Amino acid sequence: MNPSRRPASPFESLLARLAAPAWYWRVALGVAVLTVLYFALTPTPPSDMSTGWDKLNHALAFAALALAACFSAPMSPRRFVAVLVLLLGFGGAIELLQLRVPGRDAEWADLLADGVGLVGGMLTALLLRARAAMARR
Repeated sequence: MNPSRRPASPFESLLARLAAPAWYWRVALGVAVLTVLYFALTPTPPSDMSTGWDKLNHALAFAALALAACFSAPMSPRRFVAVLVLLLGFGGAIELLQLRVPGRDAEWADLLADGVGLVGGMLTALLLRARAAMARR
């Protein structure tokens, strides 16, 4: 152990884990997409996997999708907008598919919650990337 090196803070440890290879984040994004699809299109999703508020469930799910998408490739302003549009389209497609699922319904408020989660997840990813870049200097 190098005595001149101070121990990593929990935040530095988190930043190091976020620096995982892009393929890792692509796999995580794929798993997250499949998980969201399962919970969104199941007639009766498991109640123990819920926060208790449907809109918060939507926001958290889409924040996770946004984080994984932002870490799966280098982000440029153009790619940032593309990810936002594609994931919001994914949320809209889910709402349309729910019209065909017994016991489920489509709501504009769900799509709004998806959008809030996307923006929150993407801003979090941008802030973490900026913090990681500052820590490397």
